[in-house]
Amino acid sequence: MTRRLAVPVLAALVLTVAGAPAAEPEVLKLPVRMLTGGITTRPDPGAKEKQGGASRVAPVFTTYEVDPKKCAVVVCDMWDDHWCKSASKRCGELAKRTEPVLKAYRDRGMTIIHCPSDTMSFYKDHPARTRALEAKKATPPKAKELPNPPLPVDDSDGGCDDERPAKSFKAWSRQHAAITIHEAKDYITDSGAEVYNVLKEKGLDTVLVLGVHTNMCVLNRTFAIKQLVKWDVRTVLVRDLTDAMYNPKMKPFVDHDRGTQLIIAFIEQHWCPTTESNALLKK
Repeated sequence: MTRRLAVPVLAALVLTVAGAPAAEPEVLKLPVRMLTGGITTRPDPGAKEKQGGASRVAPVFTTYEVDPKKCAVVVCDMWDDHWCKSASKRCGELAKRTEPVLKAYRDRGMTIIHCPSDTMSFYKDHPARTRALEAKKATPPKAKELPNPPLPVDDSDGGCDDERPAKSFKAWSRQHAAITIHEAKDYITDSGAEVYNVLKEKGLDTVLVLGVHTNMCVLNRTFAIKQLVKWDVRTVLVRDLTDAMYNPKMKPFVDHDRGTQLIIAFIEQHWCPTTESNALLKK
């Protein structure tokens, strides 16, 4: 008797599970800032403009809707050392501030992609590196041809503000140890193609970019802002978790922090919006 009832009961259980409504995606409001007068990225179709300006270049504040489970975070070149000692010191301080933010992002379901360029040999046996290599191959769209205006700062000297800058060399061997790489969830790569594979495999539609250096790697790496924007990926710079390579002895002869802010404004005008790291963490 029990055996006869088992099949209908099991079938009922299967139907109950199969027919259960899918969980609604969590939608977060991400405030972003851009500058009018030349930005090349399209605003989010559902964005709501809150503030504008009559001048030719003015800040515009917009809200993006973000599902954290469809959002990636690219951690750009947060190395353990740098040939420029002042840059290395600032990166170390930035890494300590970045770590709790990444943990909070990960806990919300966001995908963390660590991109410490030129250090893949150090991570050859790391599960997060293997995970990136095993992501299903995807073909990126043809990159859009976009204007490439000059930076607002002169970094032709390498951007080091040490009193006696050393000649540049590869000082880094891994990502900064202050930043945790989760073995079961995160990814490690320094390849734009591999980042794109991860985005497509996981159905990710938004990328937050943070790390160093704002005017160099953060803009120009194959996995960073310019390439992502050219692939039409919705990209946002985390403006309080970045730092520039800029020497105040070079044009426009402003202090280092002001130079970084000028570069952030340049990105907001010509490449993508920016946000602050706590924007997706507020209750």
